[in-house]
Amino acid sequence: MTLHQDEVPVDRVIIRSLLEEQCPQWARLPLSPAGAGTDNIMYRLGGDLLVRLPRTADKARSLRKEQEWLPRLAPLLAFPVPEPLHAGTATAAFPLPWSVYRWIEGDEVQPGTVQDWAAFGADLAAVVQDLHAVELMGETRTGKLSWYRGGNLRACDEWISRCLADCRTTVGAEIDVEGLERLWRAALALPERTGPEVWLHGDLRPANLLVQGGRLHAVIDFGGLSIGLPDAEHATVWDLPPQARRAYWDAMDLDDVTWSRARAWAIAVGASGISYYWHTYPAFVAECQTRLQAIITDAATR
Repeated sequence: MTLHQDEVPVDRVIIRSLLEEQCPQWARLPLSPAGAGTDNIMYRLGGDLLVRLPRTADKARSLRKEQEWLPRLAPLLAFPVPEPLHAGTATAAFPLPWSVYRWIEGDEVQPGTVQDWAAFGADLAAVVQDLHAVELMGETRTGKLSWYRGGNLRACDEWISRCLADCRTTVGAEIDVEGLERLWRAALALPERTGPEVWLHGDLRPANLLVQGGRLHAVIDFGGLSIGLPDAEHATVWDLPPQARRAYWDAMDLDDVTWSRARAWAIAVGASGISYYWHTYPAFVAECQTRLQAIITDAATR
């Protein structure tokens, strides 16, 4: 499935050529699809490895960031994260950097794999607190460690307003887009967030969390790793059931203003996802719709 106009095609034959040229010790291991996201395509390699290939040159910058920072952050975190084992270089067959990681066992986050959603919400809060407590190691919110989700909402207003207008056209009959826009505007009217910047994962949606024994086990896909203000980090709790969301709020001890900003970030990510992927990635559009509907439902009960 092609999601971006400048996407670089990849298949088993290309991956085999990369491995034969750069990792001959792994070139004959079994290779099977292991999922595809908006930024990367993954193949499982043997039983213990994962090959991750960016879809575009722009996405490749995020992969290089993982290669640089995950080895430095992993020893400072209490939860497993991907371990880069090989930083692949561009070839004629695949003109982008790529990676081999150690495989992390775990299940997708869903009702059949999570035993206690309140415990899961508390576990996710502990993950966020752990990451946000890591010292910045002299880094600042500049260059590759700067991403819009760690900034202020007002800088995104023009863009997100366009995305909400797109949603009004595409899914307006199914979702209360007017209500979402009111919540967005209300958050914009709040004082701008100030305070210390922290390390951000940037995309703690369920697809980037792994479960073992019914509990949160590992966090994957650090392509959105950045430094910034923490509000947007909380946005993905609207992808979880209300019990998890409430437990997360309590464990993080968030105030109403922070919650309103986090909800606005959730609106921004959901609306922009629908706008960009409407014609190319229906499964992701459905995920964004579910998130936006959860926001509307949650707001109606407060």
